[in-house]
Amino acid sequence: MKIKAVLFDFGGVLVRMVDDQPRFMLAQQLGIPLERLDHLVFQSESSQRACIGEISVGMHWEAVRQALGITPEGMPGFLEQYWSSDDVNWELLEMIRSLRSKYKVGLLSNAWDNLRDTLHTRWNIDKLFDELIISAEVRMVKPDPSIFHLAVDRLGVRPSETVFIDDIEENVIAAGKEGLVVIHHQNTNQTMDALKAYITVS
Repeated sequence: MKIKAVLFDFGGVLVRMVDDQPRFMLAQQLGIPLERLDHLVFQSESSQRACIGEISVGMHWEAVRQALGITPEGMPGFLEQYWSSDDVNWELLEMIRSLRSKYKVGLLSNAWDNLRDTLHTRWNIDKLFDELIISAEVRMVKPDPSIFHLAVDRLGVRPSETVFIDDIEENVIAAGKEGLVVIHHQNTNQTMDALKAYITVS
C-alpha cells in the first residue's frame, strides 16, 4: 500500500527538553526532586484529566500550584521557567515542510486544551499540519484504538496508508495493531532514516 500520510506525536518527538537546568533549578528552589516536579506536571491525576478534556489546563495548573505551595503571583514565573527547558525539533519540522507537497501531515498528541494555541503563539507551526488531533479536544487518549481511527479518518486516508511516529512504545504497538505503519522514535536521525524507507522526501 502506498503511503499517503504521516502522523506525528508531539511531546518527545516534535518537542523535547533541550536544557534540564531551568527545571532542575525550579525543583531545587521548591525543595523537591525533579522527578516529583515532572510527575506533578505530566502524570498527576489533574494532568491525566486535562489530557482527556475532563478539566481545563487552567484547573490542572491550579492543582499543581496548590500541591507545590506557589502563590498565584508566582505561577507566571514558574511556568515561564519550567517551559524554557523545551524547544521544538527543528530538524523534523523541516522534514515536515518537505513532506507537505506530497503527503498529508497530522499531529496526534495526548495533550491539554491549550496545545493548539501554544503551537501557534510560541512556535507558529500549527499551519504545518493538515490536521491537529489533540486528546483534550476529542476526549480520548492514545493508546485507545479509536483515536488512531479518528486521526486517519480526518486525514482522509486508510490506516495502512499512514506512518505513525511516537516515542512511547505502548502507543506504537497499539497503532500497529490498528493497521498503521509505525516508527518508534528514539532520536531524530533514526526517525528520519526510518521514515525515508516509506516516503519520498523532496
